[in-house]
Amino acid sequence: MKLFILLLSFVFISCTNTTVILFEDNFDGTTLNLDYWNYEEGDGCPELCGWGNEELQIYTKDAVSVKDGFLTIKAYKIGDQYFSGKITTKGKQLVTYGTIEMRAKLATGKGLWPAFWMLGANIDEVKWPNCGEIDIMEYVGKEPQTLYTSIHTKASHGETINTQKTIEATLEEGFHNYKANWSKNAITFSVDDKEVYTYNPTIKNEETWPFDKPFYTLLNLAIGGKFGGPEVDDSIFPKEYIIDYIKIY
Repeated sequence: MKLFILLLSFVFISCTNTTVILFEDNFDGTTLNLDYWNYEEGDGCPELCGWGNEELQIYTKDAVSVKDGFLTIKAYKIGDQYFSGKITTKGKQLVTYGTIEMRAKLATGKGLWPAFWMLGANIDEVKWPNCGEIDIMEYVGKEPQTLYTSIHTKASHGETINTQKTIEATLEEGFHNYKANWSKNAITFSVDDKEVYTYNPTIKNEETWPFDKPFYTLLNLAIGGKFGGPEVDDSIFPKEYIIDYIKIY
């Protein structure tokens, strides 16, 4: 009987400590896996010109490539027009709670705005910001060595008031790990396994906590705009945002 209890306890502990992979893409192929991802193209017009932030780029699938185990989103300029890429898992890979992780090398330079973020899957029904937004990593080239982690909800009226600005001296050097640990109680952000911000409102309701529903993942490299900044250094192009993997568990 004692042996049975010990074995049962071992099985329970082993199961509770097991990491369950909900979604993973290591970009091992030669093309984007369209079972996981969608391309988002254009400039947002007519519904959301400049993607709601006065951004300058036109998104095109030509700016997105997969090679040698990396996803690359390239920003470039042809004539007077800027181009870049954006992909999402909307309608294909959704998650409620878990650890959302990316290893990536940022595209740097004044005017660039690479991001790794999530939106509520019900965005078409309830609209933004009611659907909720989780910004796991945002970087703007006008502020070197600076990482932004933020939350948007109905209570903040879309404004960036639930946010943390973190200075990391080596942020623009090589690859780094960006992570959000999302539970039913809080969302904790980290860079290279160092916690930098936790969102945990005392009162959780539809206005402050729309984070008990499925969300999808987005990767993009914006240019200019309200957050990226009105000034773009054209001498930097082309630039690449390189992602090693995305993992949700």
